[in-house]
Amino acid sequence: MGICFSSEKKQHSNCNQTSPPVGHGSAACPTPDKSAINTPLASKNVKDLRQSPGYINVSIFTYDEMSLATKRFRPELILGEGGFGVVYKGVVDDTVRTGYKTTQVAIKELNREGYQGDREWLAEVNYLGQLSHPNLVKLIGYCCEDEHRLLVYEYMASGSLEKHLFRRVGCTLTWSRRMKIALDAAKGLAFLHGAERPIIYRDFKTSNILLDGDFNAKLSDFGLAKEGPMGDQTHVSTRVMGTYGYAAPEYVMTGHLTARSDVYGFGVVLLELLIGRRAMDKSRPSREHNLVEWARPLLNHNKKLLRIVDPRLEGQYSFKTAMKVAQLAYQCLSQNPKGRPLMSQVVDILETLQSSGNHELQSGDGAVTLYEAPKGTIVSPAKKRSQNRRDGERGGEAHRSNPGNGRSKSEPMNDFDRNNLSPNFVSHEK
Repeated sequence: MGICFSSEKKQHSNCNQTSPPVGHGSAACPTPDKSAINTPLASKNVKDLRQSPGYINVSIFTYDEMSLATKRFRPELILGEGGFGVVYKGVVDDTVRTGYKTTQVAIKELNREGYQGDREWLAEVNYLGQLSHPNLVKLIGYCCEDEHRLLVYEYMASGSLEKHLFRRVGCTLTWSRRMKIALDAAKGLAFLHGAERPIIYRDFKTSNILLDGDFNAKLSDFGLAKEGPMGDQTHVSTRVMGTYGYAAPEYVMTGHLTARSDVYGFGVVLLELLIGRRAMDKSRPSREHNLVEWARPLLNHNKKLLRIVDPRLEGQYSFKTAMKVAQLAYQCLSQNPKGRPLMSQVVDILETLQSSGNHELQSGDGAVTLYEAPKGTIVSPAKKRSQNRRDGERGGEAHRSNPGNGRSKSEPMNDFDRNNLSPNFVSHEK
């Protein structure tokens, strides 16, 4: 799990406290209903929620029913534990509620002594109760009885992306599966950003991306989500909350939140998928603790990139596709928010790369083995001499980069231009 931070001391909310309309997405429906998030009717506090009839397709459970569904919260049914509380695997069936179709669920119980309280719990109910998209985890129901706060989600059989991406033993995620997960997650963010009033997720990270039995990815844990700017507003001012290593630098420094803050977080996750390292890893040498600061300057250098791509992916990817994914991550991680793409553009790019990458691998064009020149690529004589020269260069160093901000001279300062991702993109080393 990531380390969460906040610029303010966290206080527990009581039933009469108001909270900003923040939230989460839900459901698996083939055609997302955008109107569902145009005019949210969010409950302002728990008392208000208790007096409302609830949301369509969201069940209201009793605490006794939750106890039955988890066999009295048996420890062996624990799926995980985070800042919110403990998550249990459960089953809601006819023995829990008469006539209920047997459904595997994940039940998250709020830890009343934790740093998250009614505000985040209510946020998830408000948004998950209204949103429906294949790449947002579905909220099946909730329990708000006395001091008990529980959320009931669809069960995601394969767990989190974090668990699979950083596992030390066993099978690893293939290149194609990683790119499919990236595309799924991008679609979820694009849906949130595409609302009449954009919804900013604010805590995009590998542990919040869950995978079903077929490894389809869905966003979960919307407790920190926030409604974005409207009309002439350029940003939303809010306390700084999120996870170290994933939060956009301008948000951390100013508290100004925009949809492009999420794009930065997406860029971090895309970098983790590409390189196979955590956003923050104190077990590595000091200059490599922060993945973005270390890796971003290397992303548009062909030879350096191939040296840092996850070695477990050897032979699985096209050289051209890997370069384009690296450049997309580079743009998403721009220090200048306007230099980042929109999530709708990210979706388009990843869809194109997925189809072109599969074609290249099937045809044998551009497949590479790490530390070797890519096959089937046209290399100029000057470039070939440069590649053959033994310069003693280490793959993890960026001698010409500025470690302070991770930005190169070639970084665009204007709105993202999709033409930058032309098939012929090559960034030559000077």
